[in-house]
Amino acid sequence: QVQLVESGGGLVQPGGSLRLSCVASGSIFSINRMGWYRQAPGKQRELVARFSSDGTTNYADSVKGRFTISGDNAKNTVFLQMNSLKPEDTAVYYCNHQRTFSPDYWGQGTQVTVSS
Repeated sequence: QVQLVESGGGLVQPGGSLRLSCVASGSIFSINRMGWYRQAPGKQRELVARFSSDGTTNYADSVKGRFTISGDNAKNTVFLQMNSLKPEDTAVYYCNHQRTFSPDYWGQGTQVTVSS
């Protein structure tokens, strides 16, 4: 089994930055299976950024140019650098690890609040 442990969330003012980390313990196939999602109050969980199978990255239109996903395969860690944060970015952010024949693994979620 895989356990995902997130850190880095918190309260930040508009225009500020945060860096989220997700450390995976246990056996994972590849960091390419990992990504970040978020869920704001009253809204569905949505994709923020993730790696594709070929190693490229995909981003939601709302975060392109502001967020960057990266990873360290040796450390089984994925990062989400968030710059120029807006109040609309306020949400619980979840780390995700895709699985082929079983339900995905999810982190516990970390709260990001952007407010002045």
